[in-house]
Amino acid sequence: MIAVNPLTALSRTRSALSGLLSAGVALAIGELGAGMTDRLESFVVAVAELIIDIAPGGVVRASIETLGTAQKTVLLIGVAAGTLGLGALIGLVARKQQIWAVYLYAGVGVFGAWAIARNPLTSAGLSWVVGAIAVTVGVVTLLRAPLGALPFEQGPEDPKNTYADRREFIGWMSGMSVAAGAMTGVGRVVLSDESIQNARGRVVLPSATTTENTASPRRTPSANSAPPTTEAATVPPEVAEVANLSPYITPNETFYRIDTALSVPMVDPEAWSLSVEGLVKNPYRLTFNDLLAMDLIERTVTLCCVSNEVGGSLVGNATWTGVPLQDVLSPAEPLLNAAQVMAQSVDGFTAGFPIEQVSDGRTALLAIGMNGKPLPIIHGFPARLVVAGLYGYVSAVKWLDAIKITTWEDNDGYWIPRGWAKEAPIKLASRIDVPKSSQLKAGMQPVAGVAWSPTEGVSQVEVSVDGGPWQTCELGDTVGGETWVQWLYRWEAKPGRHELTVRAVGSDGAVQPSRSVSPAPNGAEGHHSVKVTVL
Repeated sequence: MIAVNPLTALSRTRSALSGLLSAGVALAIGELGAGMTDRLESFVVAVAELIIDIAPGGVVRASIETLGTAQKTVLLIGVAAGTLGLGALIGLVARKQQIWAVYLYAGVGVFGAWAIARNPLTSAGLSWVVGAIAVTVGVVTLLRAPLGALPFEQGPEDPKNTYADRREFIGWMSGMSVAAGAMTGVGRVVLSDESIQNARGRVVLPSATTTENTASPRRTPSANSAPPTTEAATVPPEVAEVANLSPYITPNETFYRIDTALSVPMVDPEAWSLSVEGLVKNPYRLTFNDLLAMDLIERTVTLCCVSNEVGGSLVGNATWTGVPLQDVLSPAEPLLNAAQVMAQSVDGFTAGFPIEQVSDGRTALLAIGMNGKPLPIIHGFPARLVVAGLYGYVSAVKWLDAIKITTWEDNDGYWIPRGWAKEAPIKLASRIDVPKSSQLKAGMQPVAGVAWSPTEGVSQVEVSVDGGPWQTCELGDTVGGETWVQWLYRWEAKPGRHELTVRAVGSDGAVQPSRSVSPAPNGAEGHHSVKVTVL
């Protein structure tokens, strides 16, 4: 058995804790800097954004499918924990080789500063300054720690070995923890500056000139389309009143959010402008006041994330206020070889779609309002794109900064090199919202949900019980084919275990396919089913 000197083990523990706390103080410096100016972001956010940018497409898809909207939180926690763990390792290195600990700290600081500086919204100079300060404070904190940095292993009998007593070390550790927490807290409080929220609150949206949708009406299926199995039911007003059914209009507060921004861009509408450039005859810039002075329209459009699983929640329906994108592009006069609208966010995110989809009759908006209010900050304030019938990763750019007209070849948006399809029409889909519980009482029970097929619209929804014949559902009212439709099936539930399955029929007669397809590379397919036990 190998004897372990308890004082040596204790010094290792204290060294690791000293390194961890010194890393925490350095991270806190970054948080404080990010809070003091909008030209910086924290080390944790910057490194997390770098991970997102370099991660293989399969890893990103898997994280979204597994974690959904919690993906960003988990990533940020992981980066913070990893950095603190690295600090603990540096603390152990410092016990014997202080100079190597300093080198490691400097390397980590350079990496963190570079990660901040690569963001187009940050100042490169300030990034390196805050990196240098964080490294300096972190190193001093580590090397000044009681028993946190011994130049070499020493025995307890050596008089040069100044072991701190427990009280002194705990006092130091508590002080460093409070300092790190205070700087982080101050940074978070300052970072939550309400100036942009106040600017948003002062925006008054002019009345829209038109509110009706331009979506295609429900049509009779064509001869070569798969026909509906039954006649569409009469639309009852009580469909929308089913408990736990998704509302026809998704509230701003619960509308899904999937994007690459870990730190939400704060854009002052007074300083904002949009450039329209690229393959155009007359490039120009448009201010927020210019938009407010234009003729605004309202359109209700369902948006969906390409990562949405069958039956998933990454879909929502809202009424958007804005300027037709065609009216924005026309003054620039796109050239004959213009083939793609490539939109860019203030943080550098890009997405592109065919230019003909701006003028093919679908809703394509430069939107500044959502459900009667200025865009929420997390949904793109002051301006974003909304294009009906396209998954968000090729069209729905938030915090819009520039629109570049390009060719189709060799001009790809952010997600295309990461394995997603370049053309991405939203697929016909349906979802069961009700029943919520896996146990029901026997008797009449509502089965209800939503279905969508922008821009064609849904003409029919059908439910099958235990693989039996498809039964026609009642449909709620819609304002057009670009929105989802609520549906209801009145089920006479009998005791036992049952499986409920739903499918939709598009207005063009297309029937939702049953074959299961994963979201990558262009959207999920398959029928949504739920299992229930009737008592």
